[in-house]
Amino acid sequence: MPLVRQRRHLNLRLPEPSVPKPLPLPPSSTAIAPADLEKLQVLGHGNGGTVYKVRHKRTGAVYALKVVHGDTDGASRQEVRREMEILQRTESPHVVEYHGFFEKPSGDVAILMEYMEVGTLETLLKSSGTFSEPQVASVAREVLSGLSYLHAHKIIHRDIKPSNLLVNRKMEVKIGDFGVSKVMCRTLDACNSYVGTCAYMSPERFDPDSYGGNYNGYASDIWSLGLTLFELYVGHFPFLPMGQSPDWPTLMCAICFGDPPTLPQTASQHFRSFISSCLIKDSTQRWTASQLLSHPFLATT
Repeated sequence: MPLVRQRRHLNLRLPEPSVPKPLPLPPSSTAIAPADLEKLQVLGHGNGGTVYKVRHKRTGAVYALKVVHGDTDGASRQEVRREMEILQRTESPHVVEYHGFFEKPSGDVAILMEYMEVGTLETLLKSSGTFSEPQVASVAREVLSGLSYLHAHKIIHRDIKPSNLLVNRKMEVKIGDFGVSKVMCRTLDACNSYVGTCAYMSPERFDPDSYGGNYNGYASDIWSLGLTLFELYVGHFPFLPMGQSPDWPTLMCAICFGDPPTLPQTASQHFRSFISSCLIKDSTQRWTASQLLSHPFLATT
């Protein structure tokens, strides 16, 4: 499968401090204005908005521009603002880069971001087929490095899934779409609201009392990543048979009352152990991003 060129990154093993410091905001001004950009093509639609491939008229630089129009519901526009607030606080090679935010008198809001040429892991899975273990390990290293950075700065993504992990022409995988993310303002903040895609939600998001949901919200990102990596390997969402569409009651029962999915016996022992470490139902026992970066699966593949 012509997917991920194997690249070995220096493992990022950031500590996860009990009281991490938030990142400062950068200057609010931007050197790029809406009039500087020309639209080249539509990249996609969703959540009341459109994502365009755009080019800077003077420099020729190419970006992705996510636009939500003023006549769209307020929740969609608020998600774009939330994404801007998150991205402008981050500076990591494993997170999609932020380049500006625009708001027009008409009510349109737009966020200018790094253009990821290949698309998402979801589109790559559909076009190129399932991932090998080394390819899954390469994705895991990069996403975990991004999550380790975000969690160390009190940011919970809350919607990790194949369609929110983007790939550029260097085959680098970066975390994107922070519309439902949360910045933890205090160490004991809860993060149990029903946001994000329900299929990838962790048990504690459905039932915080039973699965340690008041411990912290960071563990929910690890569960979602485990399901994502599982899906890349087997080719379908792990809680459902191939071709079956998820529905809320079925998913909630499977996630809360069923056993976590396990990889087929053809998978290596290290890979199966890695996925199991992501899919521990008790969030207080689930491995952290920094711990998973030291797992033998990533050291041996």
